[in-house]
Amino acid sequence: MSSTTNTQTQTEEKAKAWLKPEQVDELRTTTVAESANYLSLRNDTIIAMLYDSGLRVGELVQLDVDMLDLDEGIIMLPPDIQKDYPNDNTPSYTEIELATDTVRTLRNYLNSRWKNPDALFPSRQSERMTTESVRNVVEDAAVEGNVHPQTLRGRGEPKEITPHTLRHSVAYRMLNREDGNTLYDVTKRLRHATIQTTERVYSHFDRV
Repeated sequence: MSSTTNTQTQTEEKAKAWLKPEQVDELRTTTVAESANYLSLRNDTIIAMLYDSGLRVGELVQLDVDMLDLDEGIIMLPPDIQKDYPNDNTPSYTEIELATDTVRTLRNYLNSRWKNPDALFPSRQSERMTTESVRNVVEDAAVEGNVHPQTLRGRGEPKEITPHTLRHSVAYRMLNREDGNTLYDVTKRLRHATIQTTERVYSHFDRV
């Protein structure tokens, strides 16, 4: 089996770790407290964006500032940075709506950045963060805050929390903390190619 097939199989397995909304708040509180001010704003914005938008980490690090329309409260995600670009009928970009609080967090961050490259999230060493550096941001906040994820086997360990955990947490929030959402709504938000993928990954969320 190829490495690509292995990765796809892993992605489509049932979500094994996720966070409740209050645990995401703990991550963000820890992030703000543990970093230098210019990094804490960036890192808090990263977590807010992942948890609101459901972006994959590979998509997040490719975001440029000009892909945001904060007046409209949307991300304009080009097809070439999306994992699943469905078909020729897909529009030139996908609009992802952002919560008012996320827009406010983004504005505060953009008004306070210590450097201003095209990339939305620079690092100290380069003009654009890597997926690994974002994973480190999320894991460091989880470990420092002693945040234990929900897992299929019960209470998990902080080191199990990754950016993809936050993507799973979007589905958990939609199905368990927000009224009226269905698996179809989760499919649309997370931009799965089919609802079968959503069912396979998240069907157990109605029992947790």
